[in-house]
Amino acid sequence: MLRSGDREQIFDYIKGQGQNFAAETGPTPRYSGAPGWPDPLDRQAFYGLAGEIVSAIEPHTEADPAALLIQLLVGFGNLVGRGPHTQVEADRHGVNLFAALVGVSSKGRKGTSWGQMRRVLQHVDAEWANGRVQSGLSSGEGLIWSVRDQIEKQQPIKDDGRVVGYQTIIEDPGILDKRLLAMESELASVLRVMGRDGSTLSAQIRQAWDTGNLRVLTKNSPAVSTGAHISLVGHITRDELVRELNSTEAANGFANRFLWVAVKRSKHLPEGGRIDEVEFGPLVARLSRATELARATGRVDRDEQARQIWHGVYAELSEGQPGLLGA
Repeated sequence: MLRSGDREQIFDYIKGQGQNFAAETGPTPRYSGAPGWPDPLDRQAFYGLAGEIVSAIEPHTEADPAALLIQLLVGFGNLVGRGPHTQVEADRHGVNLFAALVGVSSKGRKGTSWGQMRRVLQHVDAEWANGRVQSGLSSGEGLIWSVRDQIEKQQPIKDDGRVVGYQTIIEDPGILDKRLLAMESELASVLRVMGRDGSTLSAQIRQAWDTGNLRVLTKNSPAVSTGAHISLVGHITRDELVRELNSTEAANGFANRFLWVAVKRSKHLPEGGRIDEVEFGPLVARLSRATELARATGRVDRDEQARQIWHGVYAELSEGQPGLLGA
């Protein structure tokens, strides 16, 4: 159990272990930007422990380092749960991230990148990796059911065939672990479902990002969820994204809840690399300590240095822009 007096010491340890790592030894970009395609992430993006984990895996996979990093952050944010958060006016922002990996084609090694990260995270929390990482988003009701609260029902009490009162019984015990990482390797199919008449999936996904309190107001859908901690990773090709993301979902707040990440195959490894030779033990130990710290953390605020940086860019970032990007 983490004692309150240990938190600062553990945080300093985790931060100090990786503070200068990314600047010196972060993943080396293996490809250059092409017309219409962004340049690789700068090494400074691979900061601290997350950067070290990516750097240990990167030589042994064809996956894009950006895909490895983003999925590690999304997975870790879901694994630690609802504790750490920040407050923006009246809104609570947790660490349940949504990310979409966009490749030129199906050869972008998007799925490979998640397999590498799942291997690491499974050593930290096997119960989460085996039970709370799911796929197959097909309806808003289905999403609610996967994180549903206990369902109670009023049952009549009878005496000689006459109803003399009612008692509450538990019809369904619900899901105790409200963490859910929706891993959608075919995000295009999810977008197609959202485009159907009567579909509530888009609204429930947006509500999952916002609050984790989910409900469909129909008589035949008794399930609700409160306090769910839902993250989402989707894989899609560029052509599918252009074709399937309609103007409504682009403008109604669905798209701007996602981190959109352009990914490519980073290199060719005919023999598949030598990932089994990587010593993950020390990295997993530090990731476990980071998990322990995060689960004991509540509200997180910017320090003074971060606050100054944020104030410097806030006006430009919050200014309205025309077109799809502005939406």
